This record gives sequence, C-alpha cells and structure tokens, in this order.
Amino acid sequence: MLDLRLIRENPDFVRDAIRRLNTEAPIDEILQLDEQRRSLLTRVEELKAQRNTGSKEIGKAAPGEERDQKIAEMRELGDTIAELDEEVRGVDERLNNLLLHVPNMPDPDVPEGPDESANVILRHWGEPKEPSDQIIPHWDLAANQGLIDFERGVKVSGSRFYFLRADMARLQRALITWMIDIHTREHGYTELTPPVLVRSESMVGTGNLPKFGDTLYHDEESDLWLIPTSEVSVTNYHREEVLEAGTLPRKYVAQSLCFRREQFSAGRDVRGIKRVHQFEKVEMVKFVEPEKSDDELNSLLANAETILQRLELPYRVVQMCTGDLSFVSAKKIDLEVWAPGSEDWLEVSSCANFRDFQARRAGIRYRPEESGRPQFVHTLNGSGLALPRTMIAILENYQQPDGTVVVPEVLRNYLGGQEVIGRQP
Repeated sequence: MLDLRLIRENPDFVRDAIRRLNTEAPIDEILQLDEQRRSLLTRVEELKAQRNTGSKEIGKAAPGEERDQKIAEMRELGDTIAELDEEVRGVDERLNNLLLHVPNMPDPDVPEGPDESANVILRHWGEPKEPSDQIIPHWDLAANQGLIDFERGVKVSGSRFYFLRADMARLQRALITWMIDIHTREHGYTELTPPVLVRSESMVGTGNLPKFGDTLYHDEESDLWLIPTSEVSVTNYHREEVLEAGTLPRKYVAQSLCFRREQFSAGRDVRGIKRVHQFEKVEMVKFVEPEKSDDELNSLLANAETILQRLELPYRVVQMCTGDLSFVSAKKIDLEVWAPGSEDWLEVSSCANFRDFQARRAGIRYRPEESGRPQFVHTLNGSGLALPRTMIAILENYQQPDGTVVVPEVLRNYLGGQEVIGRQP
C-alpha cells in the first residue's frame, strides 16, 4: 500500500508511475475522498471544541432554564458529532479499499515498456544446448520413462494435475532438502514450515487480495485461502509486529505446496508441468532496513543463482520492465533456466524488492534504535527455486540418448549415491 501522503502531495508523480506501469488506479477518487475526509475531520474537531466549551459553561451555570437549554444544545451537538464520526468511518473504509487497488511505484531504474517484450536481459550463465531431434521434451521423456503419470493425474483431479513417480518423486524431495540445506547452512536463512491455508487479511497483507482473488483457491465456509506461494504465510509471520532494534535483517526460507488457478493459453504451455494448479516451491523472504534493501536484493538474487550454478543449468538474468512488474514489486529480476527440449526459457525464480508496500498493508515495523519511533520495514522475496521448472530443466539438459537422465552431481548424496534415473516399473 502506498503512503496516502505520497498520493496527496505528489499526485502527478503517482499518475506518471501508473502510466509507466501500463495500468490504471483510482487516484482521482482517492484524492476526492481524502479531501472529503479531511474536511469532515476539521468539522468534527470544531464541533468537539464547541462541545468542550459548552460543557464548561454548563458546569459554571446555575440551575435554571438557561442551563437546561444549554444541556439540550450539547446533546444535539453530540448527536451531530456521532453522525459525522460515522460518516468519517465510512469514508475511511472506502478510501482504504481504493488504496488497496493502487500498485507499488516502480524504482527509477526500472526500464519502461508496455509488456514483457521490453524486459532487459542482464546476463547469461552457462552454455545453452541447441535444440535438436535428439533432445526429447520433458512431457514425452517423463511419460515414456514412467517418471510422471499425467493420465492418472487428470483422472483423479482434472486437467493440469499429475503424479510424480518413484525416482521423479525422490528427485523432487532431494532437490527440496538440498536447496534448503544450502540456504540455511550457507546463506543464513532460518527454515520455517508454514501453513498453506491463510486468512483473508494475510492475503491482503502481501497484495494478493483484493485484486487477484479470482486466481486463488478459497474455502468460503472457513474464509481461508490456499496460498499461491509461501511468501504469503512467511511475510505475515511478522504481521502487526514491531521488530526490535538490531534484529534485522530477518531471513526465512520455506518449502510449501502452492496453489494457483492458472489461465491456460493454447500451445506448448499447456503440456507437461510448466503451468499447473498445484506445485512445490522453496521460497526466501527477507525483512530488512530500508537503506539496505537494494543490497539485500542483490544478495537474494545471488542466493538463487547459486542453486542453478551448482546444478550446472544454463540460465539468464532478466530485469522486468514497468509493464511486466507485479502489482506489489518496485523492482523485479527473474532467473530463467534453459530447457532445450521445450525450446524455452523457463522462469524458476522471481527476486523482488517491495520496499515498504507490503509492510504498510501488513503493519510490519521495526525500531531503528532502542526506544526509537517504529518505521516500516522493507520486504523482499525470491524463489530458491520453483520445483517443476527446475525438474524440467534437469530432465531436458541431463537426458541421455537411451532416455535415462543423469543425476546432477550435487544431488547424488541426497539420492543415496544414485547417478542415473532410468525407466520406472
């Protein structure tokens, strides 16, 4: 959520930022309601001052008709104040609801562009394999080798669900454990096992609600939402808290199931496990001091890159332009791994700096110094990594002519020394 003062004092700056984001936001309505609210508050304060003066006069007045009349006037004045207070509450509610629909402001160095076509490739790592007839797409390879059962996934749950089988299930489990070990032992993160069902206010805190409710799974009876990523649970871990001086940064890593209502496009995006309703992901979340959040974003990105480098998977680093930023991001950098069988660059991590946008929505503050006035923290998050697309990259980069798949060396100890994944019975 943006600071209302920013919109009030710099409306043209906010309007220009929204134009750069290639989106819309109710800025004019917010300004009108803000003006109405401040006018009402001024009137309420004036009337309360009159009531205070009147109450003092009543206290000094002798019993009689004049005193009784003054009491009646103060009662009427109290009724008017109560009505105005209720009107202020209504305006506050409408104003807050509108503010929840205003996106975060992009950082000045975010490249401007209408959509993903204007994203900037910052660098490459590794040598991508050339696509060829000998490299089989993961959906065919995994089905042929009995690693993924797509047909039974559809039978049980419908389109875009699947079963991982035998060595494929073990590979995912090994990846998760290895990733978390790297992030906790080497990168200094604290591991959390988060709930996957959260309250509405938690979704509001991270910016998923109200704008993206139609992409989420919701149980209406309990008013609980299935998380699209553990960022939601972990960010709200410190909701409505004041973190004490000297305790930042706080860095957490969590693995969870993630649930999303994917809007499917025609073509190859609907094949395999690239876009699915349910998947697992390792997520990193940081709470940091504002002046250090740029450095923390670079560190977050480096932590995610470490995973890809040790898996020896070719990838590229892509900065999102204004038209491709998420609703909550001030700056976002993606890691896209190369999948030669799919002939595609697959996003496996989005590393983002939200500044104080989420912290304002979730009420997360810190004390810069002992007994100092609390300020909003900056929050960041990034995948470290998303499992389905990481496994796609392994299947398509490590496959051999006979259809078997070499296990990346760093994972072999986590698979009991196994070096090759073969056909599963």
